[in-house]
Amino acid sequence: MKFALCNETYGDQEFGKTCDHIAFCGYDGIEIAPFTLKDDPRDLTEKEAQSFGTIARSAGLEVVGLHWLLVKPSWLHLTTMDPLLQKDTVAFGQHLARICAAMGGSVMVWGSPKQRNLDDGWNYSDALNRAADTLRKISEVAEPLNVTIAMEPLARKETNFLNTAKQTIELLNLVDNPACRLHLDVKAMSDEETPIDEVILSSASYLEHFHANDPNLKGPGTGDVAYPPIVKALREARYEGFVSVEVFDYTPDPETIAKESIAFLKEVF
Repeated sequence: MKFALCNETYGDQEFGKTCDHIAFCGYDGIEIAPFTLKDDPRDLTEKEAQSFGTIARSAGLEVVGLHWLLVKPSWLHLTTMDPLLQKDTVAFGQHLARICAAMGGSVMVWGSPKQRNLDDGWNYSDALNRAADTLRKISEVAEPLNVTIAMEPLARKETNFLNTAKQTIELLNLVDNPACRLHLDVKAMSDEETPIDEVILSSASYLEHFHANDPNLKGPGTGDVAYPPIVKALREARYEGFVSVEVFDYTPDPETIAKESIAFLKEVF
């Protein structure tokens, strides 16, 4: 199994220094939040992206891809009823696919709970079809670049759209493009009624990418989630992608988080 760490864990630290420490800890890859590279990722050029990819590889890391896609600009939206806003969202998603490819990455984790929420009165089925239309147009650009959009189900307290792997797979089937697949996250799956290992096994044929963490917002192994069944399920599912550490509580410090997380993952795997 290959392990990666999400770069926003290090805050505003210089990218090269972040890469050096992630590699020093023993990770194989780095997963990148676009807003950490430029305040408005729309201004990030493919040439700049290539440079960031070179820095990561020089440190000995593989660029896994991108995540936290719609943090900035925050007004873009997956399920919007506004055709002009949908057009802007499609354009930004296509831009990120090009940026991801230029870096040498292959995965775009699509979480962004606020930027998918349904307003009161919206029909869920209609919103599902609007989301599929948006993702289909982005996938048409991503596929020839060998970039995969990995759609992430999120907990009910975070969003009212795509809360389970089953719902997300329904969306993937509507998109019907091999460049749009499933991402699973331990924190998010902890909100499902189905046990995490069963979620993994039942959706194995769609699984593209995986995040390791805990509902306490910290790294894997810091809370009550039992990881041995997760490891067993990933192996039974023949998952060969990255297991990326994504945390939301950055205490006590990035260096400790990085070291303790990789130590735990290497032990359980």
